[in-house]
Amino acid sequence: MKKKSDKEKDLAALRREFEKARHVFLTGYEKLTVQQDFELRKAIRAAGGKYRVVKNNLAEKASEGTSAEGLTKGIAGMSSIAWTETDPVALAKALTTYAKANPAFTFKAGMVEGRVVDVRSIQDLATMPSREEILAKVLFLIQAPAQRLVTALSGVGRNLAVVVDQAVKENKFSE
Repeated sequence: MKKKSDKEKDLAALRREFEKARHVFLTGYEKLTVQQDFELRKAIRAAGGKYRVVKNNLAEKASEGTSAEGLTKGIAGMSSIAWTETDPVALAKALTTYAKANPAFTFKAGMVEGRVVDVRSIQDLATMPSREEILAKVLFLIQAPAQRLVTALSGVGRNLAVVVDQAVKENKFSE
């Protein structure tokens, strides 16, 4: 049995995590084996997230006054949280992939950018391209008009050079 001071430390630590985290996924993990749990934690770390098994009342108390408050209201069953401060898409993809391979792992709800989302929204989020892919596409779209302009301008000069060359070969410039 934990001492009250240890419980208060756990509560304060979880509250700090809820305050920092912009993206939180509330999950159920019933009947996961130790090996499956190890693989889950490994996948979450690879996606840049953190994972913790929590008591429901501890999660509710820790989230009071934070943006995650609506997420933890009335949770039941064995619960765990996965959170990240950076890319929610990468974490959602990792969790969704893991959930497909391990049906014992389930989503309860999520919070993205401070808004509580349902399970369907989490699955939609997991199908989105990653932040890096989106930035690469935006950069391509920004560069594309400039590349087309340069190609068109160089084409005009090239065509003019071809016409002048043809005229010289056919002696069109004599007298």
